[in-house]
Amino acid sequence: MSGPLAVNGGEKVFPENFGFAPWPPVRPDTGDKLRDLYMSAKWSYYGALEKQFADEFAAYHDSAYGVFMANGTVTLECALTALGIGPGDEVIVPAWTWIATGMAPAYVGATTVFADCDPGTFCLDPAAFEAAITPRTRAVMPVHLFGSMADVDAICAIAKKHDVAIVEDCAHAHGGKWNGKGVGSFGSVGSFSFQQSKIMTAGEGGLCTANDPALAEKISRLKHIGNPGSKFDASIPPQEGMLCKNYRATEFQALILLDQLHELAAASELREENAAYLRKGLESIPGIVTQKPGAKATVQNYYVVGMKIDPEVLKSGKTKADVIAAVNAEGAPEVFAGWGAPVYKHKLWNVPASGYRVHSSERAEEIISNRICLMGIQWLMSDKPTLDLLIEAFRKVMKEYSK
Repeated sequence: MSGPLAVNGGEKVFPENFGFAPWPPVRPDTGDKLRDLYMSAKWSYYGALEKQFADEFAAYHDSAYGVFMANGTVTLECALTALGIGPGDEVIVPAWTWIATGMAPAYVGATTVFADCDPGTFCLDPAAFEAAITPRTRAVMPVHLFGSMADVDAICAIAKKHDVAIVEDCAHAHGGKWNGKGVGSFGSVGSFSFQQSKIMTAGEGGLCTANDPALAEKISRLKHIGNPGSKFDASIPPQEGMLCKNYRATEFQALILLDQLHELAAASELREENAAYLRKGLESIPGIVTQKPGAKATVQNYYVVGMKIDPEVLKSGKTKADVIAAVNAEGAPEVFAGWGAPVYKHKLWNVPASGYRVHSSERAEEIISNRICLMGIQWLMSDKPTLDLLIEAFRKVMKEYSK
């Protein structure tokens, strides 16, 4: 489509009132089951649905144990606590992720150390991780971010060399496979989130995966006031010195997520197909480069689609923010700039300076400030004609805003 941009009064690429239904999709059959569950009055305390979901989700990700809990932040906290990490220890995290990844070490009294991202995948750069290691480093928390996977082969090799535990943050990667093996199964613990915007969601919820039975039991005790396992049993106390909390989830969340888990493979296939289609179309536009999927991703699940806008191709005075605003004006929803800052500059980051340090972040800072643009999960669940309109909106805007 040629002609003036919609932001300047021209005709929109998208039809008037185009939009997506709110995320997540709702299923009437799940609603019927929720009513039956409500009427049963069996809502919590290691119910049958919680156990079934934890077991099936863990198995889907090639892990032996799953511990279901309240959200994907306390999962990270419990993982670090179960690994014995606390004051005096350091935990390396990517400079670019949601603040929960950086807050988790602070919750257990450890120091958060930020390391730079890979410019192609946006995930933790293995070389930056290794360079940030000190004698105090006890763990690393790689994040499978947006629509890519951290290089777990390299990270695992470095962690083994330096005797550093791995807690995989898989909040964006439900169902992802690296070289045929499920995310969350490479380190000591995998952490998943089921918050409202996620690929699988029950509004809130989280789950830890593990393959070590002793570690899984510790995590289970930590989330349920010391209770040891898959049923309520207060007769066996936790180990001395382990302060346990109540981070239980409910049967309602487990039921919702079970139905989504049974549809995950088909939904993942659709998202992969649409991401590949979007990547091909967007990369035909000068100045746009899309986020690279994981190098060995055999199933690359997508939370959103990430891309970079090269500021060098833009006319003087035009920025990434101008491109996003103009694409939105063409009628495209769910196109945005992400979190807008590295973790330690986020407005919600309130860890005192003594509780963290920035080892390296130059690439993350540059990408976030000047380049990043994200397209929401609804695009990945749409059809090809809709994706064509999005590609055309970017093509129209970049043609007008490029030198």
